[in-house]
Amino acid sequence: MNIIGVRFSKIGKIYHFDSSAVPDLQPGEQVIVDTTRGRHLGEVAQVLQETPPKPEGGWKAVERRATPRDLLLQQSWRNKQTEAMINCRARAAELGLLDHVKIVAAEYNYDGSRLAFLFSAEQEEKVDLKSLRKDMSDLYPNTHIEMRQIGPRDVAKLIGGMGACGIETRCCSKFLTEFSPISIKMAKEQGISLTPDEITGMCGRLRCCLIYEYEQYVEARKTLPKRNKRVITPKGEGKVIDVLPMSDKVIVLIEIPNERPQQHTFLREEIQPWDELEALRRKSEAPCDRHESGGCTCGKAKNKNNDRAN
Repeated sequence: MNIIGVRFSKIGKIYHFDSSAVPDLQPGEQVIVDTTRGRHLGEVAQVLQETPPKPEGGWKAVERRATPRDLLLQQSWRNKQTEAMINCRARAAELGLLDHVKIVAAEYNYDGSRLAFLFSAEQEEKVDLKSLRKDMSDLYPNTHIEMRQIGPRDVAKLIGGMGACGIETRCCSKFLTEFSPISIKMAKEQGISLTPDEITGMCGRLRCCLIYEYEQYVEARKTLPKRNKRVITPKGEGKVIDVLPMSDKVIVLIEIPNERPQQHTFLREEIQPWDELEALRRKSEAPCDRHESGGCTCGKAKNKNNDRAN
């Protein structure tokens, strides 16, 4: 079995298909594939050397290579997508739906047999779009109409534009093919301000870039003491007040008698945990378990016996 990865947009998710019926496909070739939403034209993005786990329902097949006629058809129908979106928005306004949904885009498949209207909804409850779908079916009688809801991140990906950080093209529109789960913990782990403007993207959700260096921060923090830990430094004992994971350093507040506390930055190799050293000190001063039985030969036992003799 030959499995290939196909994407249907320039920066789109890659889906796997069985290409056994169409051998010797190479990345960059255009193919017609069978999907759960009908036949679509996509680009071969990868040729897998090993067969991944079989999905539920089995593999969808690659039907054939796309012909020049298929490519011309696709371009022709794409030129009509903006008009279809405008018509759908106009009808949604007449039905009073614009307060509940936003028609983001319209997408034809390559031969115009299917038309999907992509919309977003601010409210969590499901919006009834049966009337809108029926009206669109009447307007495009020879086309299968689909109303497909997408999330805020997908909306931002489709619209494009400048990112909240100032980058000319948003990450989602430039290179992200899938959205990873993002949590507030990722911002905390990296010491990023939790101010909404600092961690929120143009989509209104947590920025995708919070995950980029998250794992590196987690790994780096494993070898560094946490805040408020007591440590021993070349300048004396102090308390960790901040951690710089990417620099492998910590900032330590050292209290000096009769002077103002001072902050110093130290590399990980220059510090030692105070609690571990304190535990070793106490262990070295404590008598061992064999003192009472008289089988111990350590110096403390001898000193203790001498003290009793005297």
